[in-house]
Amino acid sequence: MTGRPEKYVALLRGINVGGNKKVPMAELRQVMAGLGWEDARTHLNSGNAVFTAGERDTEELAAGLEAAIAGRFGFTVPCLVRTAAELRAVADACPYPAAGLDPAKLLVLFLGRAPDRERLAAVDAAAYAPDEFRAGERELYCWFPGGMGRSKLPGALEAACRGTTVTGRNWRTVTGLLGMLS
Repeated sequence: MTGRPEKYVALLRGINVGGNKKVPMAELRQVMAGLGWEDARTHLNSGNAVFTAGERDTEELAAGLEAAIAGRFGFTVPCLVRTAAELRAVADACPYPAAGLDPAKLLVLFLGRAPDRERLAAVDAAAYAPDEFRAGERELYCWFPGGMGRSKLPGALEAACRGTTVTGRNWRTVTGLLGMLS
């Protein structure tokens, strides 16, 4: 490890969905251990993991994980890594009253970089009502009062954020990961 130990969360995009890009969680933990990361634990079966590593750049950690997954499984999986403090800041900055909402209907879209404000402004929010979104620093917060199953808003937001990795987690997963990090 490099630097002092720090806790991180890894968010993998698009694995184990519809039988595509199968990554067993036990093997993902092995890949992470092979990178020298410690205490790797996974949450659910959809590409969420927490781990400890030396203090390092999160983009460097994500690139290392992407390369190791490609080497092990033979396909590319975009990854984002956030520090425990960054994930806590995402939760603390939620513009919605999360404690009073259904956690399955509140979504955080994590982005590889800050959203392009002009592209987001071009998304006609009224066209997706009652679904709505608000931008954070490197995330978009979305509220789907009727559920997100048929909503077109995530696709519109992902299109507005093209050129960077985008992966979503519902509020239950965000808080579950925070619990694993504490």
